[in-house]
Amino acid sequence: MVRRQWDVLAVISAGGVLGALARYAVSRALPPSPTGFPWGIFLVNVTGCMLIGVLMALVAHVWPGRRLLRPFLGTGVLGGYTTFSAYTVDIVRLADAGAATVAAAYLVGTLLVALPAVYGGMVVTRWLVRR
Repeated sequence: MVRRQWDVLAVISAGGVLGALARYAVSRALPPSPTGFPWGIFLVNVTGCMLIGVLMALVAHVWPGRRLLRPFLGTGVLGGYTTFSAYTVDIVRLADAGAATVAAAYLVGTLLVALPAVYGGMVVTRWLVRR
């Protein structure tokens, strides 16, 4: 039992490093302006949500017996890649800078795009797997 806990923790940690590095790269490539829409973190969260949907479909239908795959990719890579904390900080930063409309658009827009992205990634992947 102890071995199982350590190997899961190890793959989550390794995946988290990869995901965080990918998020950092995107945020450096698309840095936010003080009052502009934070496209980098928006892109990270939307693509991360879509990939979580893809992963869940693959884990359920293609790779159900891979015990470390979901912790590595789901919790580790995609958990490190997506970021609710930066999303929240960006909303507060925009509101404090007087860009309340941009903050509200970011708040609502992320939810309106990211949540369907999870579902869409899952549905499209299931459809492709069944073909």
